[in-house]
Amino acid sequence: MRKYKFLPHTAAVRMKVEADSIPELFVGAMDGMARILKSSKFKVGSSKLRKGIKISAQGVTPLLIDFLSAVLTQSQIEKAVFYEAQFEKLNPSTSSGQAELEAETIGAKVDGFDEDIKAVTYHGAEVAKNKEGNYEVTVLFDI
Repeated sequence: MRKYKFLPHTAAVRMKVEADSIPELFVGAMDGMARILKSSKFKVGSSKLRKGIKISAQGVTPLLIDFLSAVLTQSQIEKAVFYEAQFEKLNPSTSSGQAELEAETIGAKVDGFDEDIKAVTYHGAEVAKNKEGNYEVTVLFDI
């Protein structure tokens, strides 16, 4: 289970993501970002675009923000929207406090973006478990 919803904000797009696992939280955030970039339907066909990502960070929240930033960079370089990920490694915390991720992102080329995201910000982001036991985070996208 994963879901996201957009929250009001004056100069950015704020999105709350909730999922029952860390991998689903990451994919939910990526899928929500894809909907910001291209709110209209985009073609998901046999010519899927695949890109690898390898990241380490000091904790799960920075790992998520860095992951979304890397996906956003790929989107802008490839003129594509990435909506799925296959994780080869997703370790939210090692004994040294590092978090690590290796994934292949899957996307589709688009003819243009509906919204231009300038950056994924750390402002207010904190991955945490809610009272239902699901993971959640609020992400702010600078537009």
